[in-house]
Amino acid sequence: MNKQGYKSGFVSIIGRPNVGKSTFLNRVIGQKIAIMSDKPQTTRNKIQGVYTTNVSQTVFIDTPGIHKPKHKLGDFMMKVAQNTLKEVDLILFMINAEEGFGRGDEFIIERLKQTKTPVFLIINKLDTVHPDELLPLIQQYKDMYPFQEIIPISALQGNNVETLLQQIENVLPEGPQYYPEDQVTDHPERFIITELIREKVLHLTREEIPHSVAVVMDTLERRENNKSIYVGATIIVERDSQKGIVIGKQGSMLKEVGKRARIDIEALLGSRVFLELWVKVQKDWRNKASQLRDYGFREDEY
Repeated sequence: MNKQGYKSGFVSIIGRPNVGKSTFLNRVIGQKIAIMSDKPQTTRNKIQGVYTTNVSQTVFIDTPGIHKPKHKLGDFMMKVAQNTLKEVDLILFMINAEEGFGRGDEFIIERLKQTKTPVFLIINKLDTVHPDELLPLIQQYKDMYPFQEIIPISALQGNNVETLLQQIENVLPEGPQYYPEDQVTDHPERFIITELIREKVLHLTREEIPHSVAVVMDTLERRENNKSIYVGATIIVERDSQKGIVIGKQGSMLKEVGKRARIDIEALLGSRVFLELWVKVQKDWRNKASQLRDYGFREDEY
């Protein structure tokens, strides 16, 4: 669909793990399409969120946090993050105002120097620092790279997010409306549902569990004359001990994961949901290419 003077484009959100990329994306889109956690490397695939106004459409790509890979899954995540830099109209490099400059930022800036794409520096978590601390932080980053814009925001509180969206619209090229105006993501419902389940596991477990978890959809079907939806999914872990933790005493942890996930899934689907979860051990799955493909990590798609 083409409109006279209409602007559209693709915007990549990059940054170290846990700087608030998914929180920002969910804030802009107005609903949860990217899972959020206080644990690094929560995002594993490219999450595309679509923000549409009367005069523009911005397709945001939330990438995995750029980090040093420790296994095949980590390699996959790094390739996803770096490949998006070549494909977009604008890059948002997001940092955490509270944490300040880190070695990971230097690594990212070196990669930004290899692209001709315009880059905005987004200083997130503005609400957590005193204004006097911002100026030296801004100067430090300006000395390292010629950012087109530097915009402090709070993705959680919404501070300055509208200003940022306007600045993004200003630099987008004229182009078509890629997606219908009521579409907020290009991911199928099945993907978002498995991510919502994985999010609850991340929230409720500690130590080694979060990064060893994948979720696979087994069944998604309407039942009872279309009045409810049955969801069956399997939570994959790497060790028997992890399976015991995810299931919990007398199934208590798995019940809590299911209870919390069902609330979000019902909000997503707008229907009553019956959710059934299983836990399965697949030893060392993060280092096995065939299992990574089975669980949705397909490098050839990026």
